[in-house]
Amino acid sequence: MSFAEYSEIIQEGDVVIIFLGHESMMPIKVQSGAQTQTRYGAIRHSSDLIGQRFGSKVTCSKGGWVYVLHPTPELWTVNLPHRTQILYTTDIANITLMLELKPGSVVCESGTGSGSLSHSIIRTIAPTGHLHTVEFHAQRAEKAMQEFKEHKVSHLVTVRNQDVCKDGFGITGIADAVFLDIPSPWEAITHAKSAMKRKGGRLCSFSPCIEQVQRTCEALLDHGFEEICTLEVLLRVHDVRAINLSLPDFGPEEGSADTPNTGNTSVICRTATPPREMAGHTGYLTFATKPRD
Repeated sequence: MSFAEYSEIIQEGDVVIIFLGHESMMPIKVQSGAQTQTRYGAIRHSSDLIGQRFGSKVTCSKGGWVYVLHPTPELWTVNLPHRTQILYTTDIANITLMLELKPGSVVCESGTGSGSLSHSIIRTIAPTGHLHTVEFHAQRAEKAMQEFKEHKVSHLVTVRNQDVCKDGFGITGIADAVFLDIPSPWEAITHAKSAMKRKGGRLCSFSPCIEQVQRTCEALLDHGFEEICTLEVLLRVHDVRAINLSLPDFGPEEGSADTPNTGNTSVICRTATPPREMAGHTGYLTFATKPRD
């Protein structure tokens, strides 16, 4: 099992996602002889998981059943252990698109945090790309390295425990893209520019406050970045449902001998209604392009 490529069969040491329902999932590490308790009963790793195909329907000890899913960055985002605030799929999808990431890209990231964005970047740039991620907090950096090893993507990522604003990313002139999610991104623009290739590249900064955006944009302009833009992504999910619409009876057509229809005629239609409530502001995404030197 790897987060960067798909496997068919569950093996010991794999991380799997136990799907109990649309609002209830849990990640577990498969270990021979171990058991996992759910509300539907126990799952025995040796007999119920090891050797089974990903996507299998597994019956628990109380008679209930669950699905065992192959982990993906999207599933990991909604199931990971939170060490920090994280980015969710709505923002991650736009970041991946706007940074123009593809297999073989070299990417710099700071900070690593809980690794939500890191896993999506790794899958996008695999199998020949590389992620250089910097985390200021020593324990979070160590935990991130451990997770990357368990998820079998450690060969695609280098984790550094340092202050990116003072020490940079530890590389020079090889990055295609840079992502910043730190309190003062304007202080890291110099290091971000030096890490990027001479032919140029893309930069993204995530900030929750508009004052951070203003200072970052000023620093980007001072360092010669172009095509600077800031956007905010808000997810608005519509509810699609079936409704009955009554058809009016206008009587028979002129000159027609048909009798009026006295019954209630209706037709079933599908309609979409906007949500009464929706998630609000998460943060601003500022994108910029480093021109060729």
